[in-house]
Amino acid sequence: MKKYSKTHEWIKVNDGIGIIGISKRAAEDLGDVTYVELPEVGKVVKKGEQLCTIESVKAASSVYAPVSGKIIEVNEKLDTNPELISDSAEEEGWIAKIEISDESELEDLMTEEEYKKL
Repeated sequence: MKKYSKTHEWIKVNDGIGIIGISKRAAEDLGDVTYVELPEVGKVVKKGEQLCTIESVKAASSVYAPVSGKIIEVNEKLDTNPELISDSAEEEGWIAKIEISDESELEDLMTEEEYKKL
């Protein structure tokens, strides 16, 4: 099950671990992604805090944590292939995996249907 934030991040949760990325719509708005400043493994983030920065031919954009937790893995493919976000934002272009500290924060996020209406 994927949930979405109003700031265009998505999270897919399995057994308390969330995979985070940006929505396909956000990737389309950014255009061709040229660089991703990945978060540090082990970093603890609070919901709404900046997770990382994505640079594209159009602009630099912040990505925010949709939930609180500890970063346990990052998508290292983005170091050499940042365009994965442009090409596959909601699959291969995931950014980080997070150990969620408060799963109740997921209730504040939108379903895919709610996100599309936004």
